[in-house]
Amino acid sequence: MAKGEIVISEMLCKGCAYCVKFCSRGCIEIAGDKFTPQGYLLPSFINPEKCNACCVCAWMCPDFAIEVYKYVEEEAKA
Repeated sequence: MAKGEIVISEMLCKGCAYCVKFCSRGCIEIAGDKFTPQGYLLPSFINPEKCNACCVCAWMCPDFAIEVYKYVEEEAKA
């Protein structure tokens, strides 16, 4: 099964929370204690074990502030 990781750019994010709203696995949240240099609330990647790198968060981001990385476990060769 693929595992994912996201990176949110602090310079591009404007705190709209679309990534939070559209993540069906609950991997992103806005806790209210992290801010971008421009003063916007910054989302956090909180449940990496649930992320499957579906990329919906990146697709929904109007500011292109999210990069998604997919890691696929190699199967053992017999």
